[in-house]
Amino acid sequence: MNPAASDTAVELIQLAAAAADAKNGADLVALDVAGRLPLTDAFLLVTGRTERNVIAIAEGIEERLTEAGHRALRREGRSEGRWVLLDFGDVVVHVFHEEDRLYYSLERLWKDCPVIPVNLPVREPAD
Repeated sequence: MNPAASDTAVELIQLAAAAADAKNGADLVALDVAGRLPLTDAFLLVTGRTERNVIAIAEGIEERLTEAGHRALRREGRSEGRWVLLDFGDVVVHVFHEEDRLYYSLERLWKDCPVIPVNLPVREPAD
């Protein structure tokens, strides 16, 4: 039997996804890697359109999760704004510039892992 992502990991995915969405993060994909990696339960992959957007998304996610009582254990790549990694223990968030996301193709590397549904808040249409 393969272990599944913990309830805490799923909760963190939802919080991080909502924060990414609020900063115009795109192509959100959450993967349950608990059965394949002993170090974390889930990945959240997010795309930013520019370096500035990648940094804003990462900062928004870190701020939201910190407010909820979950501090990042490690962060990498913030200065370049091409691929920011935020390690929250149960969840690792990867915020990519769109070119880097295509190049590294983590979805392909982890294609055997179950997808965790991401429930984003409903946005009001702009007038």
